[in-house]
Amino acid sequence: MREWSSQNVNVIENPKAWTSAIPEPFRVPAAQAVRRFHEQVRGYEPTPLVSLPSLAASLGVGSIYVKDESPQFGLKAFKGLGGSYAMFRILCERLGLDPETTRLGELLSGEYKEKIAGIEFVTCTDGNHGKGVSWAAGLFGYKAHVYMPYGTQEVRAAAIRGAGPAEVAITDLSYDDTVKYAKRMSEENGWVLIQDTAWEGYETVPTWIVQGYLTLAAEAAEELAAQAVHPTHLFLQAGVGAMAGGVLGYFADRYGGDKPVTVIVEPTVADCFYQSVKAGDGAAHSVGGAPVTIMAGLNCGTPCSVIWPVVRDYSEFCISCTDPVAADGMRRYAAGLSGDPAVVSGESGAATLGALAAVLTDDSLAEARVAMGLGPESVVLLISTESNTDPENYDRIVHGAE
Repeated sequence: MREWSSQNVNVIENPKAWTSAIPEPFRVPAAQAVRRFHEQVRGYEPTPLVSLPSLAASLGVGSIYVKDESPQFGLKAFKGLGGSYAMFRILCERLGLDPETTRLGELLSGEYKEKIAGIEFVTCTDGNHGKGVSWAAGLFGYKAHVYMPYGTQEVRAAAIRGAGPAEVAITDLSYDDTVKYAKRMSEENGWVLIQDTAWEGYETVPTWIVQGYLTLAAEAAEELAAQAVHPTHLFLQAGVGAMAGGVLGYFADRYGGDKPVTVIVEPTVADCFYQSVKAGDGAAHSVGGAPVTIMAGLNCGTPCSVIWPVVRDYSEFCISCTDPVAADGMRRYAAGLSGDPAVVSGESGAATLGALAAVLTDDSLAEARVAMGLGPESVVLLISTESNTDPENYDRIVHGAE
């Protein structure tokens, strides 16, 4: 496998020595069912697909499109899609209802609420997933408990409390250890664990969470098709990889052999997908320790086992990047270059733009650029997964001196 490095960016080519079929839960028909659910949620609207022609020209590619998830359910991030759909499926399962035919209004009716009263949910989060779970708990009328890893800014905990009825606590543990703690709390208290990463014996709920993100994938593909645009490159940020795996599975199924070249982007301190590809044995590997990065939503050390085979077999490259790369992406989005609309994108949301810009402008990554096939004809799709979820840090990075 080939690997390239600069001061702030490492790129590895995925040899894709293993072949697996795209799991049925992440294919186009599954996305249609998930979309039907989200369309019943009050406040749902497709999020915008923004074209940035001046930025694309400045970087030497044909087009850059960004799916801006910041308006999603008023949460400034995309995670409400996964949390709400998973909670819907959990409740349907407990009631013996068919999720394909059950309407949200039915589930919220008094008849069913009495049968499943007293449920409490619990999760670990580095930010946006917990906000989505808290909001979904409010939507369905249940309690939730959210645990956050060491180093989490209080503003992120406050945002989770503001989104719904969740009780929130910041631990002195790493992300992976906080996941284990949330699991233990679920077992000791009889709470329902609603976690966006998976392990042996805990795959069903994470699969439903991943499915929730198919809605944004379907929206993006449909919006591109309406403009007769075919993406050649897809950059996806990954923490545990739930969003990246779901979107990649959908695009691989929809586009088949014309699937866009897909690049997975992570922080250097928590680059578990990069290291898993580099290991070359087909297995998912963890990154230990208690890493610290401004990309809080991507600060996860273990790939979600449900989507690891999809990322392993259908992505072409992985990028591991430092905090300044994400900060550069934030500023590029905010600049609104030469008539482009400005996009407010947070640290995790802008990581992919920062990584793309680095590959396109850093001479030490010229061979990686060629290997990726990036050039004047390229049509690049990015997903800004969050807005300014940490407003103080956003202002410091975008408008300050960093």
